[in-house]
Amino acid sequence: METIKYIERASGELRTENVPSEGMLKWLYSTGSGKVALNLLFKRKIVSDLGGWYMNTKLSAKRIPEFVNEHKINLNECQISDVAKFETFNSFFYRKLQKNARPIEENIVSPADGKILAFQTINDVSAFFVKGSEFTLTSFLRKHELAKKYEDGAMAIIRLAPADYHRFHFPASGKVSASKAINGHYFSVSPLALQGSLKIFCENYREYCILSNQDYGDILISDVGATMVGSIIQTYTANSEIEKGDEKGYFAFGGSTLVLLFEKGKVNFDEDLLSNTKKGFETTIRMGEQIAFAKFK
Repeated sequence: METIKYIERASGELRTENVPSEGMLKWLYSTGSGKVALNLLFKRKIVSDLGGWYMNTKLSAKRIPEFVNEHKINLNECQISDVAKFETFNSFFYRKLQKNARPIEENIVSPADGKILAFQTINDVSAFFVKGSEFTLTSFLRKHELAKKYEDGAMAIIRLAPADYHRFHFPASGKVSASKAINGHYFSVSPLALQGSLKIFCENYREYCILSNQDYGDILISDVGATMVGSIIQTYTANSEIEKGDEKGYFAFGGSTLVLLFEKGKVNFDEDLLSNTKKGFETTIRMGEQIAFAKFK
């Protein structure tokens, strides 16, 4: 497997990602024995449940200082800046930020911190992933009519690494539906795993809701679980009016992903995100940064 490179949005600099548990992931996703172990054990919910259980124990809190130092996490932007005040690793992992830590910009914004891929049409996906053709909306949503609604539409994938802020928010204002769950496994969504196939998104446990906005149409927001993500917690009120930037929920420990789907002809992604994606690179993004705008603007 190759190293993972991404583009820092602010500077345009090409960087190499530090992938946690890189050796283990390379073994699981690129060797015969690893793939056997992956399918027999690591993809199963019980493994993620056990990991989640440990991260909710007081013993796990001992890992926090090392994690902060290794990933250079800025504690000054957190509501709680003293690591000693977190009783468990998970309570630190889905920590809250101070109110103004993530300014909300114009138009459609990123729902989370992470690294983003932007595709103006679903057909562009196969050009990025080695086996992207295995990804279909029908297999992802498991509803033919819903998949038809977003056919030839735009799609964004926001990948959260373990070191990222793990609460996610709404990318626009509007009325939001209840979340619906789609059962699945718990494969890693690390870039080392996704190099093999985007089909992982069609196999992992996920939830989705629809955010209706007058300018942007019906935005489908899907929260995708992964290895060691013990749970996806929704904190919003279903069937309510929400404001852009309002909290939607959070992931427990592990890397995770958000997928945004837009109806055909409704939005344009920012040009730098499209350009970087076409070159084969993700782009760093922070919650609240603009990622797209209405097509008629």
